[in-house]
Amino acid sequence: MDFQDSPLLKAARLCPVDVRTEEVGISVADMLGYLEHDEWEMAFLLLEELGDAHPQLPEFWSLLTDAARLTWLQGDADWCEWRCGEARNGAVRADLCLTSAEDGGRMSPMPLRGVLRPMRDIGLLTPEDEPLLGIARLWVEGRDPLEPGECGSLRLLPLTFEHWQHLKPGDVITMHEIRAPIGTARITGISLPVTAGS
Repeated sequence: MDFQDSPLLKAARLCPVDVRTEEVGISVADMLGYLEHDEWEMAFLLLEELGDAHPQLPEFWSLLTDAARLTWLQGDADWCEWRCGEARNGAVRADLCLTSAEDGGRMSPMPLRGVLRPMRDIGLLTPEDEPLLGIARLWVEGRDPLEPGECGSLRLLPLTFEHWQHLKPGDVITMHEIRAPIGTARITGISLPVTAGS
């Protein structure tokens, strides 16, 4: 990968110059030094951290997705593609507790990486007074799938974010597969779509 044509360099140019990583205080200028010395993986990791320190545009995450694919980091590419969706559409973070299989919950573990799109009762009603079930892709945080009866943190990428905007941290929503509830989630954060100047 040539330094000047690198998607990492293009992503770095989208970052505000005063942004620093939260844990070690690395700046965009520090990250550029890694790029100049062909330390692509370190530059990639630092850009991810800069993306966590300050909301980044979808284009930023798309460039990181491209860089991860060019360097054969498929897991990182999937994550950056997910973050691109969060930046474009908005996201919900929550702590989910799955109902145990014995109590009518799922029989199998919850997949980790945005594959599942369960429905959730998000507190809205249809014109017929039925619960309006919102659909969202789900990303379980951590290394292991969430087993029936277990609790864990997750990120939700709503199909129709405007249906979810009324939620706030502390609200509880119910997760459904088909009609039966299979878990409850307490909202821990809402991220609005990222636009230029936000």
